[in-house]
Amino acid sequence: MTTAINILKPHLAINVRDVEQSVEFYKKMFGIEPSKVRTGYAKFDVQSPALNFTLNQVPFGERGALSHLGIQVASTDDVASMRTSWEDRGLTPRDELQTSCCYALQDKAWVNDPDGNEWEVFVVLEDNLPETASKVGGDAVCCAPVSETVHIAALPDDVECACETAPPAEGKGACCETQAAKFGVEVEAGAGCCA
Repeated sequence: MTTAINILKPHLAINVRDVEQSVEFYKKMFGIEPSKVRTGYAKFDVQSPALNFTLNQVPFGERGALSHLGIQVASTDDVASMRTSWEDRGLTPRDELQTSCCYALQDKAWVNDPDGNEWEVFVVLEDNLPETASKVGGDAVCCAPVSETVHIAALPDDVECACETAPPAEGKGACCETQAAKFGVEVEAGAGCCA
């Protein structure tokens, strides 16, 4: 006989360079105070979405294996509400609307924490889109934010865009607002992500 497990919430612990600076960011992002703060440590007991989120101050050089973090919501209105909340709390979100990412059509907004970890709030508008030329070297490149310290592999000749991980081809505009913001170029009229 199997006993049911009463799961309370997922736990996510991330390493940060400066816990005090990160606490200030996450207070704004989550809209709550930390439930516990100690030397080199802070915990946020987030209720919506339910999450035990901790910050651990650890010296490190470059980004680790973490790609990005996200909060999935039910509608584009929810994305807009979260974006407005972030903006009202002093964060600088960037929008990515009607984008094809992770084989789904999505609306999303992004913010970066002090260590370069990117958070998205997103809604899936249409799921299970067909695979397109969105892989480089066997690794999915869609929805993979990149810091300035990461070196980007060359794209195959048949891939014109890699969303957030590579700049657009020479002489071309960005395929989306996120690529435009990351690489300081204008969005090309009629362009679409990973097309």
